Amino acid sequence: MFDEIRSEMARRSRPERASLTAEMHSRKLPPFSAPARLMQFVLLASEAEMEAAAVHFDAGRLNANGARHAVIDLGGATLVWERHSEFATYNFIIAGAFDAPFDEEAFARFVAPWLGRMPGAIIRASFLAICRTGDPGRLPQQWAQWFDADDLVVCDVHDGHARIWSDFRLHDGFGRMFVAVRDDDPRRIPALAQSLLELGNYRKLALLGLPAAQEHGPELRRIENDLAQLSGDIDREARPREELLHAIGGLGSRLAQITASTRYRMSATAAYAAICDDRVQSLAVSAVGGGQTLVGFTQRRLHPAVQTCASFVQRLDDLAGRVTWTAELLRTRIDTEIAAQNRDLLASLDRRNAMQLRLQQTVEGLSVAAISYYTVSLVGYLAKASHAAWHWPDYELATGVSVPFVVAFVAWTTHRLRKAHSDH
Repeated sequence: MFDEIRSEMARRSRPERASLTAEMHSRKLPPFSAPARLMQFVLLASEAEMEAAAVHFDAGRLNANGARHAVIDLGGATLVWERHSEFATYNFIIAGAFDAPFDEEAFARFVAPWLGRMPGAIIRASFLAICRTGDPGRLPQQWAQWFDADDLVVCDVHDGHARIWSDFRLHDGFGRMFVAVRDDDPRRIPALAQSLLELGNYRKLALLGLPAAQEHGPELRRIENDLAQLSGDIDREARPREELLHAIGGLGSRLAQITASTRYRMSATAAYAAICDDRVQSLAVSAVGGGQTLVGFTQRRLHPAVQTCASFVQRLDDLAGRVTWTAELLRTRIDTEIAAQNRDLLASLDRRNAMQLRLQQTVEGLSVAAISYYTVSLVGYLAKASHAAWHWPDYELATGVSVPFVVAFVAWTTHRLRKAHSDH
């Protein structure tokens, strides 16, 4: 009976239902205990690069059916792969005791077959060593060989459950972090390792916006100067209107190109910075002996860069608004001039129409006189003919008497015709 219900549920389920459920359980490292070492590679890659690289993975174990997370046993190590929107992470985990925490050779045989098949460009490579000790504050005596003392960051995390050491510098291409934990809980340690790695990853990704802001800064200054000069030219009417409109359009085009090329990167910087702040809060960091902590390091290095990017975005928006305002100001001036020209043209047309009306009235008056003259002449001819035939009437008298009647009739007829045409 319930098989039919399941069948109907499957038919009516949205295609992304299963993937969204899986999303809630992915993106985490598998359980492992201390001691352990992790080597992580973070690569920036486009969607096309990730799809193209998928065919090179063994037996399609990665990206199978659009998967975005996979755990693969490499025989002596575990590979945890995760695909994000613009980057992918490859975590190689070796569990067990170690003498040298940052020995790259221990990972060589596991990393070598995969490195060439990883799509994109490496943006971060990290080495994380985790050991268990009853006193997380005790660091092995070799720490001076592992880190730069001038940049050393030491702090407790997870309310004193663990202590970390790092200088956040590159050592033979890798960042290094040493973690000492009080217990080897196989569920707590992976979460701690993932939080530490993600904090560094998102911090590095957030910083990608800074070079873009710095690169386009000089161009924005040039646009600001050009806009100021353009505003002055509009005020002084120093250049033709067509040239000013073309110059404003050029500034808008330059701004649009910068916005299009940087908007995603700036938005990503803000998003990654927010994730960093969230990760820092979740780590519950506390200082050790007044030394530098993860919180201090992140705020001192990341926040100024993020503020620079935010200022760059605000500057872009302000410039776009100023260009729009300047264009509207110029259009208003042009519209005002056109309105004044139209007003003058209408006034000129009114004067011309008045002159044409007076001329027309004059012509009509002359026409009445001319038509009346010829009509009276016709009456005179008729009167002459009647006088010659019947000696009646006196044609001179008849012609003279007809004049006012003919003029009145011609004027009335002309008025009626003009009124009829004006009505139509």
